This record gives sequence, C-alpha cells and structure tokens, in this order.
Amino acid sequence: MREKGLCAYIFPSTDPHMGEYVPDHWKTREWISGFNGSAGTAIVTLTRAALWTDSRYWLAAEEQTAGTPFEVIRCSSNQVTEKEVASWLDNAPEEVLNNKAPILGLNAWTMPTDYAEALEQQLLQRGWQMRGSSTTDENPESQLWTECPTLPLYTIEIQPLELAGKPATEKLQAIRASMSDADTLVVTQLDEIAWTLNLRGSDVHCTPVFVSYLVIQPEEAVFYVNPSQLTAEVQAYLHDINVSVRPYADIAKDLYTGFIDSATGLQFDPSVTNLALATAIRQEGGSRLFYEYPSPIPLLRAVKNEAEIAGFHNAMLKDGIAMVKFLRWLEEEMKDNSPITEMGVDAKLTSLRAEQSGFRTLSFDTIAAYGSHAAIVHYEATPETDIPLEPHGLLLLDSGAQYQDGTTDITRTIALGPLTDEERLDYTLVLKGHIRLATAVFPAGTTGTQLDVLARYVMWQHHKNYGHGTGHGVGSFLSVHEGPHQFRMNYVPTPLQAGMTVTIEPGIYIAGSHGVRIENTMLIVDSPNRESSWLRLEPLTLCPIDTTPILWELLSPDEIDYLNKYHSCVRKALLPHLTDEADRQWLIAHTASIKTKN
Repeated sequence: MREKGLCAYIFPSTDPHMGEYVPDHWKTREWISGFNGSAGTAIVTLTRAALWTDSRYWLAAEEQTAGTPFEVIRCSSNQVTEKEVASWLDNAPEEVLNNKAPILGLNAWTMPTDYAEALEQQLLQRGWQMRGSSTTDENPESQLWTECPTLPLYTIEIQPLELAGKPATEKLQAIRASMSDADTLVVTQLDEIAWTLNLRGSDVHCTPVFVSYLVIQPEEAVFYVNPSQLTAEVQAYLHDINVSVRPYADIAKDLYTGFIDSATGLQFDPSVTNLALATAIRQEGGSRLFYEYPSPIPLLRAVKNEAEIAGFHNAMLKDGIAMVKFLRWLEEEMKDNSPITEMGVDAKLTSLRAEQSGFRTLSFDTIAAYGSHAAIVHYEATPETDIPLEPHGLLLLDSGAQYQDGTTDITRTIALGPLTDEERLDYTLVLKGHIRLATAVFPAGTTGTQLDVLARYVMWQHHKNYGHGTGHGVGSFLSVHEGPHQFRMNYVPTPLQAGMTVTIEPGIYIAGSHGVRIENTMLIVDSPNRESSWLRLEPLTLCPIDTTPILWELLSPDEIDYLNKYHSCVRKALLPHLTDEADRQWLIAHTASIKTKN
C-alpha cells in the first residue's frame, strides 16, 4: 500500500458480475480476513483493519478473525453503507490522516459502479480520494494472493428448446425492441446472459451459469467468454444465432478501442456493472453516448413461457416426491430416537433429490435449523454449529434443487414432538399469513408491495413481524432468487403479471428460542373476469404442510378449506409416483381432509 501511495484498501464480497454466489477466484475479502461468510466488507489501512457483516455472521466473524488485526463491526444490513465506511476512516490514525490527500484503493473490477461513486462522494466530503484500479499491478490481491484459485472453466451446454420454450434469436429481438434510446446493451449479470442465449453452465455455486459478458448490438451480439468452455456444438449454435465469440478478458479493451460501437449509444446498469467496465463505456473526454438504465432482461425473463411453466410443474413433482420420502424418514427416525443432526438432515434430503431425474445440484445451501438456530434467518449448519435433533420443538427446513427443467424453493417447519404454546401460536400465525396471501385475487397492475401486508397482517395484531421480504421470483433452471418483482414491505414498483413465479414465505423468529417459516413457490395466473383483467396465485410446490402445530381455533373455515384443497392437490399429484407403500400411506395420512376444528 505504501508503494502504491494508498492509505486504505477495501475488499468487498462482490465479483465482476455482482452475482449472489461468488466464484473462489474473487473471494478476496475471505482471503484477506479469514472470514468465509457470504456477506461482508473488509478495509485495511496502514495500521488498522475492520470487517463489517450482518447479524447472520456476527459470532462466526468474531471467531474466525480472533487473534488477527480485524475489528468486527456489526451492521444491520448485508452491505455496509458508504457513509459507514467513510465515517470509520474519519477515525483513522494520524499517520494516515497526515498524508496530503489520503487515498482509498479498490479493485474496479469487483466494485459496483453506483456503490463506488456514492462512496467516493462520502470520501471527498472528508478530504479523502478514491482510486479504482483495473490493472493487476495496482491491486494488492493480484500480487500477494499467490494461491488464488483460477477462474472456473467448466463446459457450457445448450438448454434444449423444449425446455427453454423460446429460441435465443427471439429473445434477442425482444431485448432490442425494449430499448428506447440506446441500440447496444452491455449485459453483465450471468443469469441474464444464460437466459438470453439458452445456455447453462457450472461455474457458480448452486446456479447453472458461466463467467462471461454479452454485448447485444442491433444485428448481432458479442459473447465474451473463455473459448475453452465452448464445445464444437455450442460454437456452431452461437454462429447460427449470429453471436460472435471474444475472449473474456477483452471486453474493456474492446469498449475503449471502439471495437464495440453504437449508433445511438450504449446502455448499462450501474448497480450491476463494475467500475472498470463503466469507465470503459463512458470513455471520459470522448463523444460516445451512454444510458444508465436497468437492463430490460429481468422483466422479460420473469414472465415464463408455456414450456418453462411445464418444466416447473415437472421439477416440483420430482421435488415433492423427494420431500415426502424425506419427511416419512424423518418422522420414523425421530420415533426411534435415532441420532440425527442438522447436517444429517441436509445430507439425507440431498441424497433423495439426487435420485430424481434431471437433478443437477442444490439451488442454494440448505437451511436445516433446529430450535434456537431457526431464529437465525439464514442459518447454515457447519461442523462447529451442528446440533442433534431432539424429540421436541421445531425444525425449520428451507431447501431447493436445480433440475434441468426447473428450479425449486420450499420451506417447511416441522414439529419433532411437544411444542410450547408460543411455538404453536407463531406457527399458526405464519400459516394464516401464508394462506391469506396465497388466496389473494388482485387486479392487473398490482405490485408485490401492495400485497405484502396480507402475509403480515395477522401477526402484526400480535406485535410480531419479520425483517426479510415475503417472496421473490424463481428462475427456470437458473437463479433461485430472481427479480425484478417481489413481495416486500419497501416499495418495489414492478407490476405482477401472469406467468411470473413468486414465493410466499412469511416467518416469525424468536431469538434464543425458535423460528417458523412456511414457503411455497407460486405461479401468477389469470383469474377470469368479464370486465377487466384480474390475477391470482396458484401453488407450484407439492408437499404437505405440517398440521400438528396448528392452533385450530385460530383458523377460519376458509383457511381450513384452502389447506384441504392444497393437500388434496398434493395427494393427487404425488400418489401415482410413489412406489413404496409406506410413502403412499404416509402421504395419505398427512394430506387427509380436516372437516372440523380440532
């Protein structure tokens, strides 16, 4: 840092594509700090070091950085704000602040443009400067991380048209038609590229994508990827759809030199475009036009076509079979007092999913959280935290899989034995909230923000709430967390449309005691009306909801009716596909109609 004239250096948790999962090659924050959580930001000055992370990782961060110079700072969100970073630097020692113009350095390839620019404004107010470098000789991690893993180079495959539902040429034309000002779009998000080109890969954990960029021009597209990942079949396919291939590392050079040109300008989204690319696009002092707009791809991708919807139904059927087999196994193991731990739950369920045709991997790391662990919203068991299940209390199990025909996401909270009155109340409130939203009928143009209260209203009357969103879109053999629509308290402007997938997952979390969440993946469908367009939600997930914790006196007749109809649907769909008579009898018993309140 002294050699480069830097007083501080920042290590984010992001990669050049701002994805949910980061390949090991870009895990510089973990390398410098030793903290391996999924979210966090580290800063090193000439004499101090700090690590910010959210409540999921406070204890783990303190344990993993013990004995190091890192001070763990607890923040309320999964990303430290620009103001928090600048304020911490205000308190830097004299040897830093006595520099004429103290400089914070960063790797321009791994920092989102909008965050970097907001941070720079905060620093300037405090007499600091920011230097974003896009060359390896300026970035300390490039020189000092001698055991840095190489970029992933797994083979890319074509997603068959019978599963994709729409050829890539049609998608490219729809993208072009949706751009009002620019004629060229720079695409940086890996799942957007995979969806557009009908390609899939294995470069990223739990998400079937590949490391690349895509530049869509009026007549052709340029695909920046490592050529060794392309089979002869994929190369011929790309040629046929008028997509040329360039080396992954050449994109910034091509933008600078004018290899990528446009008549009316380039469009990019600064929230998901790294600073190095944004700098190349803007060409300071040049005459190029550019437009900083969100990508049109997420909204186009969010509305599933008939083939994708059919794929979801197939994937959910297979996932439901695995879940029924797992839940029967778990029930029998608990009756026999077998020694099962949280990690054992994960391993068993994963093995049952792997038996299903078309299974590729998990869609996210399984959350198997027993007792008080379930109060940690995104808890993941490790060898250090793994605990055995006991024949009482609640197990929260949030899991999903990637099948080639669809992505699944489901949460069930399961009673392992006797429950406290508070556990039963919280379970019932969450179930009521889930059903209220699941039964909503709403006019076209409604946003997820307007419906979010349906899931929370009943628990609000008990002064209970949850801090996460109520639902998110789900990809078609793509990212399990997909936008732009959501169910969320804070404003999300995207109107809901028929064909969108969305989860419903309200929850209640009591620190030190228990957690409850019930989640189904839903499909938004038309609800016919003579006068105008109305929409409703139809469940895709096929798995019984545990009825043993329910306080029946709190459920209304229409809520019981919904539960009966849902369980009838689950039974009819899954029963013909269960060959083990014990599985069949378990499913029949756990989807039996409830005629009266118990």
